[in-house]
Amino acid sequence: MRIIGGIARGRKLFAPAGDNTRPTSDRVREALFNIISMHVRGARVLDLFGGSGALTLEAMSRGAESAVVNDMNGAAVSVIRRNAQAVLGDEQDDLKITCRDYKALIRDLTGKFDLVFLDPPYRMESAYADAVTLLAKQDLLAEDALIVMEQTASAQIPVPEGFEAYDERKYGETKLLFVRRAGE
Repeated sequence: MRIIGGIARGRKLFAPAGDNTRPTSDRVREALFNIISMHVRGARVLDLFGGSGALTLEAMSRGAESAVVNDMNGAAVSVIRRNAQAVLGDEQDDLKITCRDYKALIRDLTGKFDLVFLDPPYRMESAYADAVTLLAKQDLLAEDALIVMEQTASAQIPVPEGFEAYDERKYGETKLLFVRRAGE
């Protein structure tokens, strides 16, 4: 794995050991960032299930203003920190890395996020709708926020009321669902 574009292009990324996380492949990440390129520069990013941190660090490399990346798994958070050092060096003032349950984190967050990545473990299918609902309830989403949900290609995960999936892309066994407030 590596950073695909931006100021840190080509920098190597590490993945957590074992099969508890499934990092987004370089191919899928490149396609994703080609699709959302207009949403990244200057964005405030939230990644609730960070894994290796690749999506967040890709966004930071491409000009995101700030980011919060979280994972409940301590080993994954250690890898995120290692990757952040490799990609950003000592320029991490605009990056916050946390190790918490996503619901507890959402309750404590402030500000508004422009770009949200949701890629929970597959066994946590309810986390997609729960996270979006909580983010909206806590008023943490910018008016034109973009939410990217990464799932298995066969998943049929409902989008919560008040939101709509406006695009869907499949890459092998991976599906990307692009979600925004209904009527945007």
